[in-house]
Amino acid sequence: MIGMHGSYAVNKLLNQSDVIVAIGMRFDDRVTGKLQEFAPNSKIIHIDIDPAEHGKNIKPEISIIGDAKNILNTIISLINKNNHKSWLEQFKKLKQEENKTFKEYHQKFNGIIMSEVIKTISEKTHGQAIIVADVGQNQMIAAKYYQYKKFNSYITSGGLGTMGYALPTAIGVKIAKPNDLVIAVCGDGGFQMTIQELGTIMQEKIPLKILILNNHYLGMVRQWQDLFFEKRYSFTYLENPDFLTIAQGYKIKALKVDEKNNLEKSIEEFLNYDKAIILEVVVEKETNIFPMVPVGAANYQVRLK
Repeated sequence: MIGMHGSYAVNKLLNQSDVIVAIGMRFDDRVTGKLQEFAPNSKIIHIDIDPAEHGKNIKPEISIIGDAKNILNTIISLINKNNHKSWLEQFKKLKQEENKTFKEYHQKFNGIIMSEVIKTISEKTHGQAIIVADVGQNQMIAAKYYQYKKFNSYITSGGLGTMGYALPTAIGVKIAKPNDLVIAVCGDGGFQMTIQELGTIMQEKIPLKILILNNHYLGMVRQWQDLFFEKRYSFTYLENPDFLTIAQGYKIKALKVDEKNNLEKSIEEFLNYDKAIILEVVVEKETNIFPMVPVGAANYQVRLK
């Protein structure tokens, strides 16, 4: 990943690249950071089916309009094999720096961290589940820490930023893919925006798995208030209902875990249950998602903490 919550290494090294092949990319501000400082020395080849996207934000060296699969199949035979070992080694070193910093950051917290929840689910499902993410910190965590092994298995609203997206979309995904393991990953805020869809799940008996990462905040907005407004929190704290009681009203099994010692066992029960189930994990309230490129900054100014 590149951009606001993308890889530390990619954000640091992108501006050193000679050529960028951008496939189906909008060059929106969450990707480019400060537009004037985005890859100023790179030649950009932009492949996109929509003519309106070409040159909208970034002027490419070459524009190719059409179906990405057809275009790539056409040009791949023209490309010579190479390895760029020393170039890739730079990425590896920065990745190690990122991992070391994250480990030190997470050690400051005693409670459950969102990333360890997703990592555990990834390991238990061997990367084979379809993850439908809501919007906010849970969305970034699901993108970064689930090790996807299947094509088209991360479903999200992307740049639309639609809170409440995960639950109804996961219902549609499960109906379309009834034999696949489908997990809706929600924050406590987004979940409540479409919570009434539990009625659809109950009525249609849809065996969907719903993960609620509950930090009692609108987490991404709180993160900005923390990092850029000296923790002057405004309307981001959430006084949440009892999700287990609500689930009971919809005849849906629900589990709650708030201690690390019980996390793995609860996840196993959640994954093995063959009907609709909710797993509420009470996570640390004030963890932030890093790396992060501050608004108005260039990608190479990415923060690790």
